[in-house]
Amino acid sequence: MRIYSASSEETLRTRTLLKDWADEGFLTQAQYERLEKETIPDLRTTNIYLRTVLFLFTLISVCGAAALFFEVFLSHPSDQTSGGFLLVFAAAFYVAAEVAATRVRLYRFGIEEALAACAVGYLCVGMLLAFFSGGSSSGSHQSEAFVLGIGAASSLWIWHRFGYSYAFLAAMIFVAFLPGYWTSSQAAERLIIAAFYAIGVAMVAAMRSRHYFDYLEDSYSAAEALLWLGIYLALNLRLLSLIPSRLWWAVAPPAPQVVKPFYWTTWVLIWCLPVGVLVRGIRLRDRYVIAIGGIVAVLTLVSNKPYLGWPRHTWDPMILGVVLTAVALLSRRWLASGPNGIRHGFTAARISAKDKHLANAAAAAFGLVSSQAATAGQHTTTQEVRFEGGRSGGGGASGSY
Repeated sequence: MRIYSASSEETLRTRTLLKDWADEGFLTQAQYERLEKETIPDLRTTNIYLRTVLFLFTLISVCGAAALFFEVFLSHPSDQTSGGFLLVFAAAFYVAAEVAATRVRLYRFGIEEALAACAVGYLCVGMLLAFFSGGSSSGSHQSEAFVLGIGAASSLWIWHRFGYSYAFLAAMIFVAFLPGYWTSSQAAERLIIAAFYAIGVAMVAAMRSRHYFDYLEDSYSAAEALLWLGIYLALNLRLLSLIPSRLWWAVAPPAPQVVKPFYWTTWVLIWCLPVGVLVRGIRLRDRYVIAIGGIVAVLTLVSNKPYLGWPRHTWDPMILGVVLTAVALLSRRWLASGPNGIRHGFTAARISAKDKHLANAAAAAFGLVSSQAATAGQHTTTQEVRFEGGRSGGGGASGSY
């Protein structure tokens, strides 16, 4: 059961669409103002920047308050005592998130999101300390696997209850660590992860079929896209070999220890998966699934040489960039040459201002990462300049000047 009513979320979705249409010129200013007055939401929202600030501020405040409680009222508590209080805090944080969403009517406001995230984290750590501390090594492994399962289930509940897509991603991460406690075989571990995600794809596909063109469509679309990406990452054995050795971990990843039939089966699958994902995304006209299909297709091209054991060259990225640019230009030209620039419901023209905002945000994030990488690289090549204590000959200055 969603914590927000369907009418409230539909109103917000309609209001967002109205703003996009007005930004693209599909609505006049008078039409937009009239329709905006008819879609006044009963939820409190904010922009992404203030949302991020409020999330971080609430997260720091909550964690600081819990730490202060332990420092003031508890002196060297046992693991069971600490775990019990953490469970109490988890329950309090979840109740506070529910109250913030239902009574204060906060929606994607950052505050209730941080409270829900802390509830999941404190629940996992509290259960581990309260019920499973001080056991044997085998029992410790079982308890850790159980806590991971609890983390996955609670994250799924947060996604279902509040609709946070990153909560679904957190559940996937919890699930990805589970098979490591069940088997020592890399092949079996990857197959179990892929099987879990495949079951998730089937369930999400069944649920989203009842929510096309409503406020839940984007949520289920993002979940399915993440699951497809998870399946691909679980089956691609050579992605870690693409990590540059100059990065901070600076450790060459070991070669996958799997049998050859499984190795070459995954090579076939990473070529088949992008095609299947793209076909499904195009059939559903789902931009998230199409985007994931394009991403995994590029990852397949990039990891093909490591799979086959071929040497990589410095010009490989340039060739890949030329190929991707040519594909983009040809696709755009093919779509634009259709009747009114449309082919089978697809168009190369931008029809929503959301694409522009996303592109600007992605460009800003990429520029920030690139500038930091360039700055880090400059530190290793800059040479110290010495002026030899003023003996370079100027105004009679001596070495002691």
